[in-house]
Amino acid sequence: MTIVDFITELFCRVDDQMLNAKKHSQAKLYPSEVMTLALLFALKGVGTRPFYRWLKRNYLCLFPNLPERTRLFRLFKSHSHWIECFMAEPTLLGVVDTYGIELIHPRREGRSPRQIGRKGVSNMRWIVGGKLCLLLNQWGLIVDWDCDTANVYDGSAFQHVVDGVRDQMVVFADDGFLKKDWHPPHLRICQRGEWNNRMMIETVLSMLTLVCHFKKVMHRVWDYFKCRVGYTMALFNLLVQWHGLEPDETGFVELSIAEFSL
Repeated sequence: MTIVDFITELFCRVDDQMLNAKKHSQAKLYPSEVMTLALLFALKGVGTRPFYRWLKRNYLCLFPNLPERTRLFRLFKSHSHWIECFMAEPTLLGVVDTYGIELIHPRREGRSPRQIGRKGVSNMRWIVGGKLCLLLNQWGLIVDWDCDTANVYDGSAFQHVVDGVRDQMVVFADDGFLKKDWHPPHLRICQRGEWNNRMMIETVLSMLTLVCHFKKVMHRVWDYFKCRVGYTMALFNLLVQWHGLEPDETGFVELSIAEFSL
């Protein structure tokens, strides 16, 4: 499948999910076009300027009404509420975990008064950036997500992600979600080596790191950083179901998005 074929099919799948989206009378792009471009940006995994140069140089024929760069990324922000359409449904079992995203090198901390990232620990090393919390269902699809600065405690900052599925899912988590005054009945805290099916979330995070180059991003405004995170979550749900979720004879569903790397 060529990149042109992929972009065309991606647009068709996005458009099918956004049947209720209406185009503004003065807009040059349909909402599904904006969403497709935002998902391509999340998949490409580079900064705003390199992405815009790549898009305009190679695929302007697919988006002849492409606006100016800064206008395009403002459209990404204004259309971010459509991300919710691409979230998966809860299942009986689920997994929740967090993932550190680096915004600047720790040596550069505090140099700018407009710094949005904060210092925290990720994978046993210090980063300055944000923290993504994502909730997966039993098939490895993203049900809900949120992000905050890297210095927050998981059990305090992301309680609402777990509480949002209180009557729908049993959620397994590591001891980062253990909190003295918070004991929801559907949350199961697992110690190291316990309930190894939780490792599915590590597979998901590994794919986001390698395909979407998601471990480090260059945003300097929090709203745009949060949009980038949300579009990446929507992109993952679309790509991992591209060929359908087919379990093997043991019931295991193999997840992969490597073939879509740009």
